[in-house]
Amino acid sequence: MEARGLAGFLDRPAHEVAADLIGALLTHDGVGGLVVETEAYAADDPASHSFSGPTARNAAMFGPAGHAYVYRSYGIHWCFNVVCAPGSAVLVRALEPTTGLPAMVRRRGLEDVRALCSGPGKLCQALALDQAQNGRPIGQGALRLAIASGRPAVVTGPRIGISKAVDVPWRFGLCGSRFLSRPFPRRS
Repeated sequence: MEARGLAGFLDRPAHEVAADLIGALLTHDGVGGLVVETEAYAADDPASHSFSGPTARNAAMFGPAGHAYVYRSYGIHWCFNVVCAPGSAVLVRALEPTTGLPAMVRRRGLEDVRALCSGPGKLCQALALDQAQNGRPIGQGALRLAIASGRPAVVTGPRIGISKAVDVPWRFGLCGSRFLSRPFPRRS
C-alpha cells in the first residue's frame, strides 16, 4: 500500500485501526516483524496523551494520519505509535520478529527471539526507533508498514499500564501468538 493509501487507511478511529494493524509488517531500516499486539488511544479517551489537547510532547498525535508518534515512557523506554484520526494513535506493543534478527539480537543483547519485541520499549530498542522518528511519515523513508492482506484472528482485552479508562477493551492481539507482551485475560 503506497503512503497516500496508507494514510487514508489509518485516518479512522483508533480502535478500528488497532484491530486492523494485527498481522501488518512493521520495519525500520529493513528490521522488524509482524504486529501481534496494539492498543488504541482516542482524542476523547482520558488515558490518551491527547486528552487535554495539543502539547509539545503529543503534537504528532494532532498531525496527519500515517505519521509516527514516538515518546519516552517513564523517562526510560521509547514507545512507537501510529497516528490515526486527529488526536488518536495506536501504540504498537509487540512484534513477532521476522527480518533483521541479527540486528535485533545485537541491539537488545539477548538471543531469545520471543523476548526481542515483546513490549513497546523492547520493540523500539530492537528496531532502533526513537525521537528521531517522531512526526515522520510512515511509508516514506526507512519506516515502513505493510497492512496484512487477510484478517487474522484477533483477541481483545483491557489496556495495560494505565490508570484511567482501565476497563476499555482497546488492547488487541494476534490469537495464539507467543510474542505478546503479556497474555490476554481468559474469558469465562
